[in-house]
Amino acid sequence: MRMKIALLAPSLTAHDAVGTDVLEMAAALRQAGHDVRLYADHSQGIHDSVHAPAGLERWLGPRDLVIYHYSIGWPRVEQQLATLRCRRVLRYHNITPPEFFQGWSREHVRSCAAGRAGLATVATLGFDLAWACSAYNRDELVQAGLPPERSLVLAPFHRCEALLDQAADSALLDRYDDGRRNILMLGRVAPNKGHIALFDAFACYRREYDAEARLLVVGKHDRRLGRYSRHLRERCATLDISAQVHFLDNVDDARLKACWLVADALLMLSEHEGFCVPLVEAMALGVPIVARDSSAIGQTLGEAGLLWQESDPRLYAASLARLVRDADSAELLRLCGRARYREQFAPAVLRTQLLAAMEAFA
Repeated sequence: MRMKIALLAPSLTAHDAVGTDVLEMAAALRQAGHDVRLYADHSQGIHDSVHAPAGLERWLGPRDLVIYHYSIGWPRVEQQLATLRCRRVLRYHNITPPEFFQGWSREHVRSCAAGRAGLATVATLGFDLAWACSAYNRDELVQAGLPPERSLVLAPFHRCEALLDQAADSALLDRYDDGRRNILMLGRVAPNKGHIALFDAFACYRREYDAEARLLVVGKHDRRLGRYSRHLRERCATLDISAQVHFLDNVDDARLKACWLVADALLMLSEHEGFCVPLVEAMALGVPIVARDSSAIGQTLGEAGLLWQESDPRLYAASLARLVRDADSAELLRLCGRARYREQFAPAVLRTQLLAAMEAFA
């Protein structure tokens, strides 16, 4: 049944996790024949039309649908959602706990605390369904008061297929494809991403196994987290790895593709993830993964990588060394990753799951 569908998010930015999920979800719903509009207060790099939320009531009828992408909180629009007569879905991406930002950014502490506090409100707002990006997210919704029978896990859409087709930046390839080992970490530069543990593990790897190895830290720096960024560089200096740690900020698709092509392994030691899209990118591109089993990471990775609950940097250093020394183990992880991507996260699989979830409104 054709319907009007509104996709809502406070802010839409092209190529970030939430923005990509919104845009790719919109494309899948349009392909299925629905009339889809995007609503946000702010947008950046979005080529689609983005509407002001104030016009929702005039566009949607009782049999139409609104999908609210919740990732930081939007009290004004949440009050508006409570009065809509259409059907409603909550899409939960998770919110970083504010304690990660204590001492680094009061603004982040306030916004994350408000978003986490508002979770109980949206969970009990009477949404027809909640689509969580992971079982970890679904459990948070249920703990906040959402009836379990209204919850469903739908992995987020991504841009891996575009990345597979993307030509790599030749200058970056020339710079890093020189025979030295490149360990990759991908994610925004924020305190929940586990950079200190990452540097400790990399320093141990260099000291014990490969003094020539490099660490490529790919992710956006937030000017509001300037103190944290400076702290990371100071930590690198203390560990005597400053020359081997390369921070790559605001990389475009061509440079990102080059980073994946030169990477010998992805080392993901993040302490809090609602899903962790870089794991899916690594699976799609055949890069072996070493990761810490925190938050949703284990659920996303499954058995397609070396996954540990411990925090000992020597364990992660030894895991990297195993991948380098044992080509069969590395190749097995590549094969497992690609298979998991095809079976769980390929775009056709995600579209099928989305349309199956939509059958609740047929």
